[in-house]
Amino acid sequence: MEKYIRNQLECDFIVNKGSLKYYIQSAYYMIDEEKVKQEKRSFLNINDSFKKIIVVRENIKANVYEYGILTISLKDFLLNDDIFKYTIFINYVII
Repeated sequence: MEKYIRNQLECDFIVNKGSLKYYIQSAYYMIDEEKVKQEKRSFLNINDSFKKIIVVRENIKANVYEYGILTISLKDFLLNDDIFKYTIFINYVII
């Protein structure tokens, strides 16, 4: 049995609000490190400083990963009006 490897990366949603842009990935769950890597992979090919957010159905604590990628629960995303102000961007150097 062959394992299918998906080579094409995509971003689920792109939101434009005036001069601002937000990239949003949606995930049903992120149970292991491999799933986290999969969801972040699409963002790593986007070379701009706009906010990148992964929205997860699970009830998780908000977390900012390297490159400023925010992971947040669907509930917090929908109920928090300030979510787009919350994202913190830090540039990391990977050696």
